[in-house]
Amino acid sequence: MTIRRAIVAIVAGVGLLAVVAGERFGGAASRSDRDNPRRDRDVIYGRSYGTALTMDVFYPSGPRNGAGVVVMVSGGWFSSPESINPAFAQPFTERGYVVFEVVHGSQPKYTIPEILDHVQRAVRYIRAHASEFGVDPEKLGVTGGSAGGHLALMLGLAPEPGDATADDPVQRQPAKVGAVACFFPPTDFLNWGKPGQNALELAHLKFVFAAFDFRRFDERTGRFERVSTEEQLRLQRQVSPIYHVSPDDAPVLIIHGDADRLVPLQQAELLIERLKQTGVPCKLIVKHGAGHGWPRLTDDLNVFADWFDEHLLGKKPGDQSE
Repeated sequence: MTIRRAIVAIVAGVGLLAVVAGERFGGAASRSDRDNPRRDRDVIYGRSYGTALTMDVFYPSGPRNGAGVVVMVSGGWFSSPESINPAFAQPFTERGYVVFEVVHGSQPKYTIPEILDHVQRAVRYIRAHASEFGVDPEKLGVTGGSAGGHLALMLGLAPEPGDATADDPVQRQPAKVGAVACFFPPTDFLNWGKPGQNALELAHLKFVFAAFDFRRFDERTGRFERVSTEEQLRLQRQVSPIYHVSPDDAPVLIIHGDADRLVPLQQAELLIERLKQTGVPCKLIVKHGAGHGWPRLTDDLNVFADWFDEHLLGKKPGDQSE
């Protein structure tokens, strides 16, 4: 069995690959629009060590509302073009959103900081080409589930600014989004389920440990060497959304099950509490009895669409008028 297949099998088995495995988000069986002309496939938004980073773009069949939704195609920080799911785009395109389903470089090859560079690049690319996509760069929402939810939160709470001096016009753009809506996201790797519990000390999470295998290139040895324990903890904190909360963050909506044994509900509760204390618009919807995913999960994407309607388009809840 290849490493890639092993990761898919392990992660799908515990339910974390909600987007990648597709069982709860619609999956490959729903890809009936394989030849849909309103879908642009394999749009290259960047490269990593020569490897193309791609996204698929889904366009509404009817009028557009001028806004976009960026979907993190990620479970266990694993991502692949085969995992792109049209069912995840449909609730948004039906309301006039252009949807960008973003694939990033996967663990175990890439660690979370590198993956964050990829998804930040995707947002920069969308903003740089906003007129071509027919979206307002200031009206971008981002969504995902589990690891995809984590990446969505990092985009909403810790966007990198643009580099005005960059030769690449894409890099001049900020990686900023206007709203976040996600499912069961990790938010604090240093306090996992209870205060002081490091997520990397839990054996049942070992299938994602490679995403935290932080290394630095050592010119003396000519190798990538593991960072110190102190640096490891610093980097875990750096990639935890909760430590980036500030008053100018994008509004956040989270839906999380109270029977989730993989990503504890406590992760969502901690973040929402911090956001409320800081004055950031936020909301937590608890699915009673639900684990890490649930039947008809895609129905809840309409709740996300309502959130984006409100915070990107200025619509009042329940108002679907143009």
